[in-house]
Amino acid sequence: ALVCLRAWLLAVAGQNRPEQNTAESGMSFLLLKVRRPCLSSLSTLFLRRLSTALPHVYGDKYETSSSSSSFIHPTSIVHPNAIIGQGVSVGPFCTIGSAAKLGDGCLLYPSSHIFGNTELGDHCILMTGAVVGDDLPGQTVFGCNNIIGHHAVVGVKCQDMKYKSGDECFVDVGNNNEFREHVSIHRSSKSGDRTVIGDNNLIMGSCHIAHDCKIGNYNIFANNTLLAGHVVVEDYTHTAGAIVIHQFCHIGSHSFIGGGSVVSQDVPKYSMVAGERAVLRGLNLEGLRRRGFNVTEDLD
Repeated sequence: ALVCLRAWLLAVAGQNRPEQNTAESGMSFLLLKVRRPCLSSLSTLFLRRLSTALPHVYGDKYETSSSSSSFIHPTSIVHPNAIIGQGVSVGPFCTIGSAAKLGDGCLLYPSSHIFGNTELGDHCILMTGAVVGDDLPGQTVFGCNNIIGHHAVVGVKCQDMKYKSGDECFVDVGNNNEFREHVSIHRSSKSGDRTVIGDNNLIMGSCHIAHDCKIGNYNIFANNTLLAGHVVVEDYTHTAGAIVIHQFCHIGSHSFIGGGSVVSQDVPKYSMVAGERAVLRGLNLEGLRRRGFNVTEDLD
């Protein structure tokens, strides 16, 4: 745009100087001709360089390089003591701390960060703005094939007044979990306990899992599901959006919690509860049907 403006100004000025009009118009044309391919080449080079730091996405599949070498963008800060697996891609402006361990094929999108004693299993993905681990005593451990969403925070200090500075606190995460945007999961509140997430869970946007919770397998937490400390959730549960679960509650397998509920008591297996103070509404018939139960089957 600036080159075009300069050419127009030269053309206008040339009307009052006929002897220079032809020469300066020719010079402007030459500048445009030279700069356009240069800018195009620089843009192409920049896009190619940036694309090598990130996976190519086709449909729902993340395609990673088959090469055993890793790529670390030059704007990222990676401590020399960090252990980086094969085929790892680290995008721009990322941070990897001294005690971090990354498995093979991990992908860090721009501005994602790994702090403290943190281990990522193979093929984990940190989306833009994700923060994993904390520079405090203790450890955060992930299994394989986990996705930590945009600006999600996993493995930081708990929000419990009983926490004592210097205690080793822990988060253990299994395999094949997806934590969507703005999810927060906190470490345990004391050395003798752990916050545990099992396998194959979908934790949707803005959910919170507090200190010392124990989450099983194949659970679905809809947006803004909030778990206080020490909550136990078994397997194949489903929560609707904007629910609150009181501390120390136990949520049984195959149960369903309706949207907007406040759960202050244990939820039995196979049941459906809902309400401002959640009460039993019957069996979770639709959830049981989806899991392959039939009407004549005993529920043990």
